[in-house]
Amino acid sequence: MTESPDRGASVPGRNRRRFPGISSRSYEHPADRSALVALRKLSGFDTVFKTLSGLLPERSLRLLFLSDSVRVGDQQFAHLHAMLRDACYILDLEKVPPMYVNQDPQPNAMCIGLDEPIIVVTTGLVELLDEEEMRAVIGHEVGHALSGHAVYRTILLFLTNLATKVAWIPLGNVAVMAIVTALREWFRKSELSADRAGLLVGQDLQASMRGLMKLAGGNHLHEMNVDAFLKQAEEYESGGDLRDSVLKILNVLPRSHPFTTVRAAELKKWSESRDYQRIMDGHYPRRDEDKDASVSDSFRDSAAHYADSVRTSKDPLMGLVRDIAGGAGDLGGKLRDTVFGSRSNGAGGAGGASGSDDSGSAGK
Repeated sequence: MTESPDRGASVPGRNRRRFPGISSRSYEHPADRSALVALRKLSGFDTVFKTLSGLLPERSLRLLFLSDSVRVGDQQFAHLHAMLRDACYILDLEKVPPMYVNQDPQPNAMCIGLDEPIIVVTTGLVELLDEEEMRAVIGHEVGHALSGHAVYRTILLFLTNLATKVAWIPLGNVAVMAIVTALREWFRKSELSADRAGLLVGQDLQASMRGLMKLAGGNHLHEMNVDAFLKQAEEYESGGDLRDSVLKILNVLPRSHPFTTVRAAELKKWSESRDYQRIMDGHYPRRDEDKDASVSDSFRDSAAHYADSVRTSKDPLMGLVRDIAGGAGDLGGKLRDTVFGSRSNGAGGAGGASGSDDSGSAGK
């Protein structure tokens, strides 16, 4: 990290709330928070990962960005530097992480590093987003830094690279990819956390929505609509049958980020929640209380979140899970009708158990 932000010079350019001493637990997704609280409680955890830093390509990455990218500062990309200091001021991050702009037409940003996080944004992203949209993205990355996500992102990058190198070893790739898959599932939740941090920094929901739409559809805002974009997320969640539910799982497994429509819907839902309003009113967990955070309480919150997700989800697979949990009587019939749809001729209804009259549903 670089210098501590000069508080007088870091006052936001427009009137936005600041959150002195805010803990990342305030905005973290329940699944992300439970994992982080547990890891922070592990004795010697930091020491182990600092030891690992000798095995990871962190120093190489730092030298690579220093030598082949543009470091943001007062003399280079000054407007991005102002946004970065602004974000650190609002989230009360004591030291401003180094930030680089990397020549890459693909819009992207990341926060990596074991000892000290660094933030990297691509030229594709800088050219795609307007000032308020970029402010939300930089707040997103500062949120990663405040949560300590950079450590796990670095490890994920290392393990993903390792998986390709040990693919020839029997079962070696399987073992590494199992860890990578678990890390990706956690990291997808951490992205939802960072989206929330971006909203706390930008305090402009429409800008956050626009940024996500642009990541999905490019710089064509005149051709896009936030409400229609959010309807896509609803259709994605509720549409199709069990086959589509399985395909959704297979599509998301190799990804480190959730789909953009899903991120937009999740962020809008959180912006309308009591948790968000309490933060904006100044009522949030403080960083100096992190050491007293309960692991069991965090896991209970995470479990409650997933239970609520299953209860309220419109996905066909989640509907089947609810039926199983509720002791559905004709599970075979429900499973058949969920996969293939109700029989169009209406004979026997959904409760027919003989299986002999399948012609009415076989074509769907």
